[in-house]
Amino acid sequence: MDFELDDEQTALRDAVRRLLASTYATIDGRRASTAKAPGWDEGMWGRLAEMGVLGLPFTEEDGGMGAGPVEVALVAEQLGRVLAPEPFAEAVVLAGGLVAAAGSAAQKEQLLPGVVDGTTVAAFAHFEPGAAAGAPPRSVTATQDGDGWVLDGVKEPVLHGAQAGLLVVSARVDADGTDRTGLFVVAADAAGLDRVDYPTYDGTRAARVTFASTPATPLGAAGANASDVVALVTAHAQVALCHEAVGAMATALDLTTEYLRTRKQFGVPLKTFQALTFRAADMYVSLELARSMALWATLVLADGDPDAAVVAATRAVVQTSAAGRHIGQEAIQLHGGIGMTAEYAVGHYTTRLTAIDQLLGGRTAHLRVLADHVGEYDVVDPLAV
Repeated sequence: MDFELDDEQTALRDAVRRLLASTYATIDGRRASTAKAPGWDEGMWGRLAEMGVLGLPFTEEDGGMGAGPVEVALVAEQLGRVLAPEPFAEAVVLAGGLVAAAGSAAQKEQLLPGVVDGTTVAAFAHFEPGAAAGAPPRSVTATQDGDGWVLDGVKEPVLHGAQAGLLVVSARVDADGTDRTGLFVVAADAAGLDRVDYPTYDGTRAARVTFASTPATPLGAAGANASDVVALVTAHAQVALCHEAVGAMATALDLTTEYLRTRKQFGVPLKTFQALTFRAADMYVSLELARSMALWATLVLADGDPDAAVVAATRAVVQTSAAGRHIGQEAIQLHGGIGMTAEYAVGHYTTRLTAIDQLLGGRTAHLRVLADHVGEYDVVDPLAV
C-alpha cells in the first residue's frame, strides 16, 4: 500500500485547511455558525462547493470530481481539526452517496447536481427511536398507493433533517411476504411530512421526522432490497467520520501539549512532571493507532471490494471509538478546571468526539459484529516461519 500523498492530494488538503481557517481559526467561529440556522456557515458551504469539495465522491458522469475515498478522507480530517459544522460526511458522503449508488440514471441526473453545487442539502433518514445502531428499518413502512408509494412512521434522529431539501429514507417494504429494506426519496414540501428541529449536544442540528401517508419515490428499482447498498455507503461515511475524529483528536492533543508546555504549577511548567508527559505520550499513541486504522480502511475502500469495505470500516470504528474516548477524557483532565468551561476549546472537541462515536454506532456494537464472525477469519501461527 502507498501511504504517500501525491501533489494533487497535498494541494487539496492544504487548500481546504486554508479555507476553513478563514472562518474557524478559533472556537468562536464555530459557536457563531452553530448558533443560528441552518447550523453551519452557508458561505463556507458555497465556497466548498466552488472548490469542488462537495463533488469529490461522485463520478464525472454524475457531475462530480471523480475522486476517491482518499480525497474524501483528507477533507474530513481538515473539517475535524477545526470542528467545522458543515455536514460533509452526513449530507455528501452518506445521503448523496446513496443517491449515486442506488439511484437510476434519471434520478442521479436530477438530484446530484444540487448536492454537488451546494444548493441542495441531502439527509439520510435511517435511525428509528428505540432501534439499535445498524438495525434495518422496522417502524417506518412503505406501501404502494396506486401507481405510487407512501411512507408511514417516525425517524429520529435525522441529522440536519429539518434543513435538508432532499430526504433519502430507508423503509420496511413487504415484498412477496418478505421484509426488505427499501430506499425512497421524499421532497422537503411533501404532504404528510412533519419535521421538528432541535440542537444536539455537540452544537449541530437534528430532527424528528414523521411520515403520515407521505408520498415517496423509490430510489432505483421499486421493491429492490437496498440492504447491501446501505451497508456499503454507510461504511464510506463511517470511514469519513473516523478521519474527522482523527482531525479532532490531533487538535485536542496539540492543545493539551501546548498547555503542558506553558502552564506553570509550583513555579515550573506542567511538562516537568513526568506522569503528565507519560499521559500525553499515551494520547499520541492512541491518535496514531486511530490514524493508521482509518487510513488502512480508506485504502480498502479504494480497492472497491464491498464486503472487505464493510469489515474494514467496522475495524476502524472500533479503534477510533476507543481513541476518541481516551484522548477526549485525558485532554480535559490534563487541562484541569479550564477544560470544563464552554469558553475553552478542548471541551468542544471532546463533545464532538463523543457525538461521532454515537454516529458510528459505538465500539461495543462493532466489537459484537466482529466477534460474530471471528470463526470466519484465517488462523495465523505466530511461531511458524
